Amino acid sequence: MFNYFLGIHSDNEKEQTAAFEKGREAGKIASKLQPEKPDGYFWYGANLGELSRKSPITVGLQSVDDIQEAMNKVIELQPNFQGASAYDALAQVELATRINGGKAENAVKYLEKGVQVENDNSNLHVHLAEAYLAVNRDKDARAQLEYVLKMTPNPEYLPEHRDAVAAAQKLLATKF
Repeated sequence: MFNYFLGIHSDNEKEQTAAFEKGREAGKIASKLQPEKPDGYFWYGANLGELSRKSPITVGLQSVDDIQEAMNKVIELQPNFQGASAYDALAQVELATRINGGKAENAVKYLEKGVQVENDNSNLHVHLAEAYLAVNRDKDARAQLEYVLKMTPNPEYLPEHRDAVAAAQKLLATKF
């Protein structure tokens, strides 16, 4: 978890990559040591996902199946783990791989399910709005973004909520 947050918040490219690589490896080890817990699978998939974003050709295309497998295992073990973020990760894979078979409609399904499981995850709502925009459901997208602005944030995820609010405000300003 710490490597992921270090990578997300670092401005240094090398530090980001090193943090995500360490996080990926730590997650892989944790999932082998405690296969009945979602933690290792989730952090393996999350760090691999960020490495894939950084290098979509060299890492991303090769990692899609591994990310999906890890996140599906998280959902199998504990669907609400980390605010149901495994659904978010699966949706992001669908959106990021649209030229290679990913579908925005599948992203919508994952995110709608995630919101059902954990409605107080503001990132799920912002990403659902983005997915709705991708399938031309603008009214639904706007409703999700407005919901984020009215949400009472989960105290455990205040920094993430602030980022989601900023993203919602930006989307409202640019898309509507």
